[in-house]
Amino acid sequence: MHTSRLLMALFGSLSAGITFSAETAALTPGWHQFRGQNRDGISNETGLLKSWPAEGPKLLWEIKGAGGGMGSVTVGKGRVFVVGNRKEGVSLTAFELETQKEVWSTVISDKRDQPNGAPTFDGERLYSVTKDGILSCCDAMSGELLWRKSYTADLGGLIMSGWGFSESPLVDGDLVIGVPGGNDCIVAAMDKKTGEVKWKSALPAEVGKRGKDGAGYTGVVISNGGGVKQYITLAGRGLVSVRASDGKTLWTYNDVANGTANIPTPLVWDDYVFTSSGYGTGAALLQLKKDGEGVAAEEKYFLKAATFQNHHGGMVRIGDYIYAGSGHNNGIPVCLEWKTGKVVWEQSERPGRESAAVISAEGELYFRWQDGTMGLIDATPAGYKLQGTFKLPAVKGPSWPHPSIHDKKLIIRAQDQIFCYDLAAR
Repeated sequence: MHTSRLLMALFGSLSAGITFSAETAALTPGWHQFRGQNRDGISNETGLLKSWPAEGPKLLWEIKGAGGGMGSVTVGKGRVFVVGNRKEGVSLTAFELETQKEVWSTVISDKRDQPNGAPTFDGERLYSVTKDGILSCCDAMSGELLWRKSYTADLGGLIMSGWGFSESPLVDGDLVIGVPGGNDCIVAAMDKKTGEVKWKSALPAEVGKRGKDGAGYTGVVISNGGGVKQYITLAGRGLVSVRASDGKTLWTYNDVANGTANIPTPLVWDDYVFTSSGYGTGAALLQLKKDGEGVAAEEKYFLKAATFQNHHGGMVRIGDYIYAGSGHNNGIPVCLEWKTGKVVWEQSERPGRESAAVISAEGELYFRWQDGTMGLIDATPAGYKLQGTFKLPAVKGPSWPHPSIHDKKLIIRAQDQIFCYDLAAR
């Protein structure tokens, strides 16, 4: 598949990385942002099917009218939220979960292009970024546009390559954190109610030669590694960490960068960061340590691309293991032991083809391959165990948006359509 076609859609469903603050995490149940509550792709729901019938789980309903785009759906307060390219422009749209009826739709950019990011829900407002770098804040109940900010015009932003801004913003307390990508404003914190800029982070003069200047195709995740709260993102020059209190750049890591597109959301836990990118790059495990008033990142190991590289479908960590699709655009299911980087198992024979978006719930992996095939795989180091598969009823171009799970339901966007499947164990 031609690279440009592949990339133009993937990034929003792949973009961003975040962990909500305690305030936001306490919201009513839902899938409030890209890749779930903690941006790690893991749902805490229980009582789900451990295997699927031959035809797959029951299709409960579908929605038409989401608009073109590759961003995942967000769910909260009984509504499904999505950003799409509709006839009136790039719009943020809300649908009722119970009736599937459109509640409101707000144009957030008049540049007609397929958006790639998922909206972020803070309980009252929605935040989204379009491909031309328009960060918007809308009232979640009425759809009223409350404020907008241009990454390029207002913040000197830059995207590393030509597929457009694709992150899903971070909401952390009273702030919304974005990645404009400029060397003088690689990360920015704004008042979530007004859009007022509170601080901007500049890249150090020397960050390494790999990759390109600009934002990557993901947002930020929160880490407290080394005892310092920080925001970490995979940018054009690799990993960048900035102090949450004032935006001061703490550390950078260049070896994971490539010059085409740096995409997957980093995994963060305790004092560790696991990162990967495709295009022949690889993956690395870093350990964060206190360094004076700052933090230092020490590489524990680097995996070459032949061992592991994640294109854009994301990774999940469960206990001592990381599960993902590897082989760049091949979506080969892989289990890694994260402490050592050892490949525990990989499965070349698989039901779907090309890149795979991966999330997890109750010890199972949900693989969505680019050809529209869904697979349920046990998350176990014991070996590859496929527990069911089915094909999405609509595959219009690459099938990339990451799945969402809410109220024992699997909710999947396929361009203009959204499908909902029953996952409840009976």
